Amino acid sequence: MSASFSSSLLKKYLYLSSEETSRQFLFHTYNKRKIIDAKKKSYENSFSFISYIEQGITFFEQTERSSLNIKPILLFYGLVFLLKACVLSVDPDYPESSLVLAHGVSTRKRKKQNYIYLKDEVKLQKNGLFPHFSDKMFHMKHLEGKKFTVESLLKEIPELIDYFAIWTGHNHGLPIDYDGKYFSLPESVLDFFKMTSDRFKTFFQSNTNKNIQFIGDPSIIKFYIEENQSTITEVLPFRFHIEKHSYFLLQNDKKLSFYPELMIHYLILYHLGMIARYEIEWWSELIHHKPSIEYPLIVQYLNISTKKIPFLIDQYLWSYFHGQNKF
Repeated sequence: MSASFSSSLLKKYLYLSSEETSRQFLFHTYNKRKIIDAKKKSYENSFSFISYIEQGITFFEQTERSSLNIKPILLFYGLVFLLKACVLSVDPDYPESSLVLAHGVSTRKRKKQNYIYLKDEVKLQKNGLFPHFSDKMFHMKHLEGKKFTVESLLKEIPELIDYFAIWTGHNHGLPIDYDGKYFSLPESVLDFFKMTSDRFKTFFQSNTNKNIQFIGDPSIIKFYIEENQSTITEVLPFRFHIEKHSYFLLQNDKKLSFYPELMIHYLILYHLGMIARYEIEWWSELIHHKPSIEYPLIVQYLNISTKKIPFLIDQYLWSYFHGQNKF
C-alpha cells in the first residue's frame, strides 16, 4: 500500500487483512443481524471479503499514479469492489443471483451537438449493484425510475461547495454547528425544508440514519446522537467536509438530501466512467482544451473522491460494527 494512499484508506484495514480477523468481523456483523448460521457464513465469506477490499485498494492505488483520462474508470471499479465488501458484511448470500451483477444505473445517449455535461442525467434501474447495495447497506428501496442531473449530484459533494460558489455566486452550503457532542441547526434549515420546527423534528427523526435526541428549548433545534460517537460519522441530511472537518446542509435537491454519500459517488463515477470509455472525443476535448467550468469541477471531484470514498467505506464498516447506524 502506498504511503500517500494508506493515510486516507480504511483506518483498520490491516486488522481485517487476515482470514481470522475478517471472520471475527463478519461473525460480529452477521450475529448482530441475527443471521442464521452466522459462524458458518463468516468462514465461507472471509476470503471473498478480504479479496474485495484488496482489489478495491489496488484500483485506488493505481488511480493516484494514472493520468486524468482513465481516473474515472479506475475510481469507479475501485468503489465497486469496496462496496461489494460492505455488502458482504451485511448480506452473507451476496451475490445470490445474476440480477445483482449489473450496474443498476443507466445514462441516456448524449447528443453530438451542444452537449452539456452538468445537464446530463443518470437513471436508476430496478436490478443491479446500485439498488442492491442501497437496500442492504442503507435500507433505501423503491428507487427505480428516478433521474438526477449530474449537476445536482455534484452539488451533494461538500468539498465542491467553494467551486460552485465562485462559479454561480451562490453558496449552497449551510454550515451546521457541531461541538463534538451536540448539533445546533440554524433557522434557515427550516426555510430550506419549508417546515415548522416541530414538523421538521418529526420529519428528521423519521428519516435520518441515526438515533437522535432533541434537547433544550422547543424553539431551538439542537440534538445529539444517542449512541457513542467516538469518530466522525455521516448524519443525514448533513454532509461531512473532510477538508474543513465540518458538517454542512447542501441546499440543493431535497430528494437527494437523505441519499448516503456513497450512493452519490457511485452515480457520479458510473456516469463519468461511461464518458471516459464511450464518449472519448468529448472527454479528450475537455481534458486538452479545458473549455468550461466542467473541467476544474471534474478534476477537483476526482481528487476529492480518491480520499473521500475510502473515508466513507471505513466509516460505514466500523460505525456499523460498533452499532452507530440506525438500521
